[in-house]
Amino acid sequence: MKLYLKGERCHTNKCAIEKRNQPPGLHGGRRMRRKVSDFGRQLREKQKVRRIYGVYERQFRSYFRQALKVKGLTGATLLQLLERRLDNVVYRLGFADSRAQARQLVTHGHFLVNGRKVDIVSYSVRPGDVIQVSERSRNLTYFKDVAESVGQHTPPKWLTVDAAAMSGQVADLPAREDIQDVPINEQLIVEYYSR
Repeated sequence: MKLYLKGERCHTNKCAIEKRNQPPGLHGGRRMRRKVSDFGRQLREKQKVRRIYGVYERQFRSYFRQALKVKGLTGATLLQLLERRLDNVVYRLGFADSRAQARQLVTHGHFLVNGRKVDIVSYSVRPGDVIQVSERSRNLTYFKDVAESVGQHTPPKWLTVDAAAMSGQVADLPAREDIQDVPINEQLIVEYYSR
């Protein structure tokens, strides 16, 4: 399944899933497929979501425990916690082509949250937070190029972008309906951790 981990490259013919859509190895295409068990489907769904958001197993388990403590649907709350990560918000605002690139930009300290430098990718944003490119970073060639393309990018409903100021604001908490770009069945993840 195409997870769109490589940014714009995944929308072209250079995407690896377009070239080779079979298991790796010499005999990958000839391998007989067995029926996947319920546990296997649950594990694959969890691993898929982990890879999409770029979190480690321990972090993911921690997010799941946080989601369990909140009233409401655990799976939807889990996805909401993952969407609120700073690296994901930078990606959703259009300042990076992929979440991995957004992670690197945040780690290098190119972004301010409410006027303060934040270089922690797992920082959880709240409604009303303003994320902007730092003054020093705006002079870099990368951000000059991004300034032209940010206006063409449409962010989700819970984010607003000001292309001229190179900033974005978290208008509301992300809803489950806002996360439609990759098909995720969060119920399988809840079942996996409920074993």
